Amino acid sequence: MRLLVLGGTHFLGRHVATAALERGHEVATFTRGLSGAPPQGARALHGDRDDPAALPKALDGWVPELVVDTSCQTRAAADNAAAALGRVAGYAFVSSLNAYRDWPPGPIGAEDAQPTWDTDDDDYGPNKAHAERVLAAAVGPVFLTARAGLIVGPHDPVYRLGWWLDRISRGGRVVVPAEGMDQPISLVDARDLAIWLVEMAERGQGGAVNAKGPVGMTTYGGLLEVCRDVTGSDAEWVPVPEAELVAADVQEWVHLPLWLRQEEARTAWDVDTNRARELGLTTRPLETTVADTWAWMQAAERPPLPAHRPAPGLPAELERHLLEGR
Repeated sequence: MRLLVLGGTHFLGRHVATAALERGHEVATFTRGLSGAPPQGARALHGDRDDPAALPKALDGWVPELVVDTSCQTRAAADNAAAALGRVAGYAFVSSLNAYRDWPPGPIGAEDAQPTWDTDDDDYGPNKAHAERVLAAAVGPVFLTARAGLIVGPHDPVYRLGWWLDRISRGGRVVVPAEGMDQPISLVDARDLAIWLVEMAERGQGGAVNAKGPVGMTTYGGLLEVCRDVTGSDAEWVPVPEAELVAADVQEWVHLPLWLRQEEARTAWDVDTNRARELGLTTRPLETTVADTWAWMQAAERPPLPAHRPAPGLPAELERHLLEGR
């Protein structure tokens, strides 16, 4: 079938385009043309999603039957996609757990029982919730909204897992959160999510799904141990109490990527994924995801960070300060 990927050259979209090509679809990607070419075999269409004329002009008579939307960041982009793509046979939209008003910390139960944002705020979560509503209204029962959690894997430009792999590979004494090493954490490999999104679009599957790794798949410390094993590092963990991290202005999720303070971490990862599993979303072994990400990092040039995101990782001066006297 003719499958359009909104996105398709960066991270998740690249894996979606690859999965669709491997399943025999005729694939086109629609991007601004700033992050490289799509996978070989895909047609590259260019335009700004915030421009209502851009997508119809780029399609130029090529009528998609299926859509996988990985790149909607603004309300205008959602409104324009709804106007142009309302008659497709399947539309899988990548939303976010941030669309829920109560996350984080959570917990988040079954999808239909949880309220999403309904404000006009121009923020990530409310914008994703807006996109869910306008696209669902336009597309109808074949519209799937995949509320994604933490996505990792090869081609990841956000560099959270990547920073840990780089830092741990250098070895030596590594600052870790003393109370955070046993906090639950879950993630999904972009390749697993991509295959599943294509399958959902093919099936015309509708509804909302929490698309993330299963609860209890690992812990923060468990993930770091896998990073140490994969890189063959001699890194030594140096636990620093949360109170000292906060006092030193260590920013959760940024300076120590994926770390959340205990108040949020207790329930942030407690998200019901039963529907995702029933619909066939699988999760490959964590060791495979980390090893493949590390192999890609060794072989490829690191992509630029997405716009408006702070660079993750503990600054060297702050790390030295935290290690002093320990």
